[in-house]
Amino acid sequence: MSTTLTVEGMSCGHCEQTVEEAIEALAGVQGAEADKDAEQVSVDGDVSTEQLIAAVEDAGYDAKA
Repeated sequence: MSTTLTVEGMSCGHCEQTVEEAIEALAGVQGAEADKDAEQVSVDGDVSTEQLIAAVEDAGYDAKA
């Protein structure tokens, strides 16, 4: 399953890495790719949207489906 979230607040490569690592730490996630220019993160895996949003917000960014 693939999910794309809108993520606000990423301004650099380190931000992208932080978001990716926060999501990849969740059980069931196979991979994540953040794009600061598109303000999105694409996630492969079997995880609820609510869990993904919570992980991004815990990392300090705003996320929505």
